[in-house]
Amino acid sequence: MNGRPLPWSGISIALIACAFLAFFGVDLVAVLAILLVWVGSLWLVGAEPPPTSDTSNNGSLTRDSMRDLFEHSETPVIITERDRVVIANHAARALLGAHIIGQDVRMALRQPEAVRLIERGSDGTAIVRNLARRHDIWRVNRKTMNDGLAVIEFVSKTAEADISRAHTDFVANASHELRTPLASIIGYVETLQEDVEHLQPAVAERFLGTIHRESKRLQDLVSDLMSLSRIEAEKHDLPEARIELAGLVERAARDGAGSERADRLEFTSEGSFWVRGDEQQLEQLVRNLVDNALKYGDADKPVSVAVEQRSENRVRIVVTDRGDGIPAEHVPHLTRRFYRTDPGRSRASGGTGLGLAIVKHIVERHRGRLDIESTPGEGTRVTVSLPLESEQQVD
Repeated sequence: MNGRPLPWSGISIALIACAFLAFFGVDLVAVLAILLVWVGSLWLVGAEPPPTSDTSNNGSLTRDSMRDLFEHSETPVIITERDRVVIANHAARALLGAHIIGQDVRMALRQPEAVRLIERGSDGTAIVRNLARRHDIWRVNRKTMNDGLAVIEFVSKTAEADISRAHTDFVANASHELRTPLASIIGYVETLQEDVEHLQPAVAERFLGTIHRESKRLQDLVSDLMSLSRIEAEKHDLPEARIELAGLVERAARDGAGSERADRLEFTSEGSFWVRGDEQQLEQLVRNLVDNALKYGDADKPVSVAVEQRSENRVRIVVTDRGDGIPAEHVPHLTRRFYRTDPGRSRASGGTGLGLAIVKHIVERHRGRLDIESTPGEGTRVTVSLPLESEQQVD
């Protein structure tokens, strides 16, 4: 038994038990079979256990196991031996390059904060910027192990920083947009109060008109901010109502144009199309697109609104104006909050700078796609593509 002593006490008990069985008349063959099984089980219990360690061959199996463990992790991880990279998982190779294997980790990272963390030689954390590209932010965690090994983990903080920066920018822009009409209202009200006895009726009327216009602008801005907040809060909830799209688009387009601009509106539809959607949000989407097209399109030319089938399972809303168009460098930024290609013209026309941002979030909630094409001197075409319901009939 590989040098181990025989289990004599167990064997003795087996012999005595089998003798009793034979004495009471049990068949001798059965007694011998029981004895063999009993002694065999004692032999197995006393055998050497199988090896459980994978640290043979000077630790190579341990390294292989660690490589397999980290390879498919989405978090970049490298393992160093005496500050030289011996393992880098797929995410780490994509971040830093496959050439880092075998390099001194300080040369692989080349960032002062990370180098200081490595040179301390102990567990710790460092925040590293511009590690792989400009403006990226990573938290680098180092954990020391035995035999000079250390695990270095990279946790991306870039998205978190982008969200924080976007929030700060939004608050700053919203504050500016709110402050501008408020300052105008307060200024004109103070003028009216100070010179109320000597102010000419025509001047007072003009002041009151400005106050009313700026108050309306303030009201529209607050309304759009509230709409944007509601849409963002619901963006992960799929709409459940089944809606006939062509009728909704025609109704909302005429609401967006109003009676004074209705003659400039051209509406066409290829038929009836059913989608899953939020009726109020889809109406708001169409009103915003039509209002923008009428504001910034040529006042002497029509704005066309079309509902057409794009493919077997998608339908699209197309709003086209014949205006000055938008320079190509501005098009990718049009759905940003408060972005304006011409701030003066936008404010003069009563725009809040949130219309297309609201449209984008509504489209995203409805699992659709938004495309904006514009040619300077010819006009702008906005296309919203939405998934069709499988059945073209009302439940």
